[in-house]
Amino acid sequence: MPKSENHASPSDRRSAIVVGGGVIGTTTALALQRAGWAVTLIEAEDSPRAASWGNAGHIATEQAEPIASPAMVRGFAKRLFFRGGALALPPREIATWLPFSLRLLKAARPARYERAHEALAGLLAQAMPAWQRHVAALGAPDLLRPDGHVVLWETPESAARGLANWQAADTGTARFRSLTEAELGDWRTRVRAPIAGGIRFEGSGQIADPARLAEIATARFLADGGTRIVARVETIDDGEVRMTDGRGLSADQIVVTAGVASAALLRPFGLRAPIIAERGYHLQTGPDVDWPADLPPVVFEDRSMIVTRFAGGLRAASIVEFARAEAKPDPAKWNRLRHHIAALGLPIGEDAKPWMGARPTLPDYLPAIGRVPGTRGVSYAFGHNHLGLTLAPITGELVTAMLDGATPSMPLNAFDLARFV
Repeated sequence: MPKSENHASPSDRRSAIVVGGGVIGTTTALALQRAGWAVTLIEAEDSPRAASWGNAGHIATEQAEPIASPAMVRGFAKRLFFRGGALALPPREIATWLPFSLRLLKAARPARYERAHEALAGLLAQAMPAWQRHVAALGAPDLLRPDGHVVLWETPESAARGLANWQAADTGTARFRSLTEAELGDWRTRVRAPIAGGIRFEGSGQIADPARLAEIATARFLADGGTRIVARVETIDDGEVRMTDGRGLSADQIVVTAGVASAALLRPFGLRAPIIAERGYHLQTGPDVDWPADLPPVVFEDRSMIVTRFAGGLRAASIVEFARAEAKPDPAKWNRLRHHIAALGLPIGEDAKPWMGARPTLPDYLPAIGRVPGTRGVSYAFGHNHLGLTLAPITGELVTAMLDGATPSMPLNAFDLARFV
């Protein structure tokens, strides 16, 4: 067996290996690096397809209520894809999504939901300040646009119902107001479908350009002495990582941030992570698109679709598809997006690039953050579902505090994988 390489620095700094190069892994690696760790980041070959870089770019501080909730259970049937909704349960994937769905139903019971709600709200309350610190440390504060977002409805009935739902919801640190008639009129000039009502959130935001975020984060990590390896990890032991090409690396601490793949890497330690690939789809134009660059993300809630203007183009994203991560994309999902785009008259043409990626989701819609029991140097941070981008910097800060032996800014017991024993 090949000998493992020791990645401790010449100055004998504490060393860490972060397994997974998505937004959680990258920001965690940077946070550790800023705290004085010598860090190696191992990134899989297919990472450009990760949900980290293909999402809506929305900093969703308003989503303080976990999706696994009594309200979700009540509205489950009308959200199904074959009924016009965005929730897809492919029959061929029933062996994957049925066990997960049963666990989700248990997590949505009132008592468990209330505990999860409290934990998630506490985490999200720190999300925007953590993002501000992160982009400042990157030297790119313009990457973060904390300008809120818009929600629109197309019928008086859905507007009344949607407004009532948001008024009853916990939106955390985000607040909203009804759009003025002038604002509604402006949106009516931009989309073909009738707009009956809408709200404007404050305290949420977006990333100006996810591709640029990835480039700047990687460049800063390397410039500050980080080591980046493109490879697949096969096994993890206490203090050692072995890759599929036979190479081995050792470090004081190993942090698993590999999204859906994290469950298999942690299984030999006796940890159970009932994770699923919650797959999302998008279509995106190029940069020369007739859509103002200063418009915030807009959610067409009747269609479960969010449209975001990036420096690189206009992106329309939707669909929650429970399936295996490696299952082939379903063209019907992109066709549904094209139908919505045409009905709204959005400037996203047939030449728009299609994309599909897998959000790593646990049944209670809380992330997994904690230490592997019985080891000296293995921990994890994954399973952030729809909130990976939103929670990436605060997750990196929490992991760094945990490994430094400092007191984290909030208790982490609610995110420990022991909850699935």
